[in-house]
Amino acid sequence: MADTVSNIAEKRQAFEKEALPHMDALYRTALRMTKNVGDAEDLVQEALVKAYRFWDKFETGSNCRAWLFKIMTNVFINEYRSKSRSPMSVNVDDIDDNYLYGQLAANSDGDNPEKELFARMLDDDVKKAIDELPEDFRIVVVLSFIEGFSYQEIAEIADLQLGTVKSRLHRGRKLLQKELLDYAIRNGFIKGPKK
Repeated sequence: MADTVSNIAEKRQAFEKEALPHMDALYRTALRMTKNVGDAEDLVQEALVKAYRFWDKFETGSNCRAWLFKIMTNVFINEYRSKSRSPMSVNVDDIDDNYLYGQLAANSDGDNPEKELFARMLDDDVKKAIDELPEDFRIVVVLSFIEGFSYQEIAEIADLQLGTVKSRLHRGRKLLQKELLDYAIRNGFIKGPKK
């Protein structure tokens, strides 16, 4: 009996130390996925309960954050998505691939102008633009731009092929570019096209 109590206490301590520091990041992403505070809280809670239940499957020393995001994404896909609407059809072919990001790159000193842009302008307009992305694109955009996961980590978290992640991220960028162009001009991040 003492061994069981000791094991439970050790499991709880390890879980609290490794998993709970990622709660804010999980909640941010859950809020983007569900678009609802109550559902986001439920999603994080359910993901953490599953993570605790399967804590013995977690490999100590591996990426706990990615493991938790994978669990939460799977819960979302399996439970929340099935309750919501059918997938939205999006035609991204009419969006110019290069204008906004080309302007950002021209005015940027870094290697990743879009991450710099999101770091500088994550306010209500940008959050709204991200929230309005179709779900499949929104998940990979949030995991990449906001949470900083690599393509490979996103593929593992979302249980997608690497090519699918790249494709969805490309299309998500195009959709964001269209939504954020006016915002970027209005706030002086870029100059508008000459009239």
